[in-house]
Amino acid sequence: MMSKNKRIVSGIQPTGNLHLGNYLGAIRNWVVMQNEMKDGDSCVFFLADLHAITMPQAPDELAENIRNMAATLLASGVNPERAVFFAQSDVAAHSEMAWLLNCVARIGWLNRMTQFKEKSGKNREGASVGLYTYPVLQAADVMLYQATHVPVGEDQKQHLELARDIATKFNNDYDDKIFTLPEPIIQKTAARVMSLRNGSSKMSKSDPSDLSRINLTDSNDDIAQKIRKAKTDPDPIPENEEGLADRPEAKNLLGIYSALKGEALGDVLQQFAGQGFGQFKPALADLVVESIAPIRDKLSSFKNDPAEIDRILSQGAEKAAVIAEKTLDKAYRSMGLRRRS
Repeated sequence: MMSKNKRIVSGIQPTGNLHLGNYLGAIRNWVVMQNEMKDGDSCVFFLADLHAITMPQAPDELAENIRNMAATLLASGVNPERAVFFAQSDVAAHSEMAWLLNCVARIGWLNRMTQFKEKSGKNREGASVGLYTYPVLQAADVMLYQATHVPVGEDQKQHLELARDIATKFNNDYDDKIFTLPEPIIQKTAARVMSLRNGSSKMSKSDPSDLSRINLTDSNDDIAQKIRKAKTDPDPIPENEEGLADRPEAKNLLGIYSALKGEALGDVLQQFAGQGFGQFKPALADLVVESIAPIRDKLSSFKNDPAEIDRILSQGAEKAAVIAEKTLDKAYRSMGLRRRS
């Protein structure tokens, strides 16, 4: 049952007001991964809407965010012909597998998950059970599709380790090696984009200042204005990365240019060394506009055709279900359970 070909599985929660940080940190990498697939390999990408409801959500807003996220991913280059692309809640096997794995995972393992402590804060007793157990749903997400590789950031490494532990325990408990143990992918092209107003904080849609972020829906003029007003320091651009120490705003703007241009930061520094940010910012603004404008235009087109988005997601869910059902049926039988397909 274990997968022989490479299969990458990744999900993203549907949130509104996506920005440049979301694009460079995650979305662009899906496009890169799907386009690098060789014959026999595959990508499975999903909107993690079941994960979204572990925190309070307004139903109408969530429904809109699911479509908006789908539109953004499609506009950014995710191709349903090259990747299996769907909404998590459209494939019931995710919820079913999560319950089976809840009965295999140990409470001690979940107690060590640091993100629950961070997200629940001081209101731990008032947090949902779903927030506590969502790492098990994450394990189900990847194990259903026999994922061989999962893209992870620093904050998700612990969750992938948990998925491997659950897969190993299931395989051993039931003497049936049905689950692949996924390996992490450290995303070399992922960029950590910081606030335009504070280089020590991540770019975020929750920041009260819209000037702190570049939204994927911003006009060309808005983008140029935000770059022009972005916080910097009076020192010139250095020749090497050591010269960016203790200069978070300068490092952020130069890092954005590096990521969008696809050039090493050192090469960017060599190109602009000695210039002030008054000279650099127009070049950065032009590059951001060049990168964002095509996405914004396609995004507008997709948003105007919600029926097409629904069709694409439904078609993707059908493809995903075919893969997921095979694994789920095997898991049921391994545990001695009956299941009517």
